[in-house]
Amino acid sequence: MVTVAAARAYVHPETEDISLPRVLFALSEPLRLEMVRRLAEEGEVDSIELGPDLPRSTLTHHTSLLRESGVAFVRAEGRKCMISLRAADLEARFPGLVGAVLAGYGSARADEHHEGSQSGRGQEADQ
Repeated sequence: MVTVAAARAYVHPETEDISLPRVLFALSEPLRLEMVRRLAEEGEVDSIELGPDLPRSTLTHHTSLLRESGVAFVRAEGRKCMISLRAADLEARFPGLVGAVLAGYGSARADEHHEGSQSGRGQEADQ
């Protein structure tokens, strides 16, 4: 007798059921926002790649929240948990939202990097 494990089934909201408050909440946490940025840039990835140093429970929590909010699509592929950004669905519901959030996030990251490099130079000058 061969026993085959049942494929994991993930529940996703329909496009018309994706709500703005849930999407904004999902995007409000820096770790999840970074995950979304990577999905936007890289496309579908194994979820473990989004947080290789995170405890599995933390990674599952964040990817589940992205899925339940309608931001991400998750599917099982063997033992892997593949995740992708629901870019077309989000664009249909809230045109320009994800692009604007990611552009603002990229700008904020660049500002932080720029400020960090300037403060390092100032310290060298003081020595």
